[in-house]
Amino acid sequence: MPIRSMTAFASGERPTAWGTLACELRSVNHRFLEVGVRLSDDLRALEPALRERIAARIARGKVDLSLRLRAPEGGAALELDPQRVRELGQLAQDLAARFPALHTDFATLLAVPGVLRTPTVDPAALQAETLELLDAVIDEFVAAREREGAKLAAVIRERVEAIAAIAADVRAMMPAIRAGQRAKLEARLADLAMPLDPGRLEQELVIWLQKLDVDEELDRLDAHVAEARRVLGLREAVGRRLDFLLQEFNREANTLGSKSVDARSSAAAVELKVLIDQVREQVQNIE
Repeated sequence: MPIRSMTAFASGERPTAWGTLACELRSVNHRFLEVGVRLSDDLRALEPALRERIAARIARGKVDLSLRLRAPEGGAALELDPQRVRELGQLAQDLAARFPALHTDFATLLAVPGVLRTPTVDPAALQAETLELLDAVIDEFVAAREREGAKLAAVIRERVEAIAAIAADVRAMMPAIRAGQRAKLEARLADLAMPLDPGRLEQELVIWLQKLDVDEELDRLDAHVAEARRVLGLREAVGRRLDFLLQEFNREANTLGSKSVDARSSAAAVELKVLIDQVREQVQNIE
């Protein structure tokens, strides 16, 4: 399953013996799958089957389904009940013999309950027609999600590669940053009125430089980048995985910023956080 967006819209119609079925499916972002259903009265009994059909194809998002059965143009076809008409005709003849002044017109006859009837709906056939229409609309809906998802995935990959490049740049500049910090500290210590023992001086330098070391953070960033690349290639819903992974990205970026003593690494940490936020905005739209 390619990466899918959680926002999409699809619709379709299907003519039936009882009217036209019209279906609309739309969705927006949501942490889980939430399905809202609006049905015409003829279709209310199908709600459980419709929900099951949607849940089988869609993993996340606030999904709204609208299904209605529109009557044929000009209204539903009418049928005359011959048996009922014969019974009424016989009754009219009997009454006419007893009440010569009695007059019954055609319009009055049609108004008698049971003379006119509309075709009855076959529940099994209606369900089959409805599910076939829903399947077709879901196919279109999923395709729309996948088209949008491909665009989101491309943006995320671009940002992840930019994060990897910044991490590589910081790693490359760290030896120079350490050397510069060591030189600054040595110069300050040299200005002290009482010189320090060389062994003690070296120990203090090592402790200070260890506080600035970000190798572990850079290693973890590289690992997170590798994991993001792997997740983006999975054939399943990956939104929650990426959302969790971004928390780890953000943690390393914050640590890099807090340990920075150089304008270059500080700028890199800020840029990392900007890229991570951009990825997060896109991930919020992924199923």
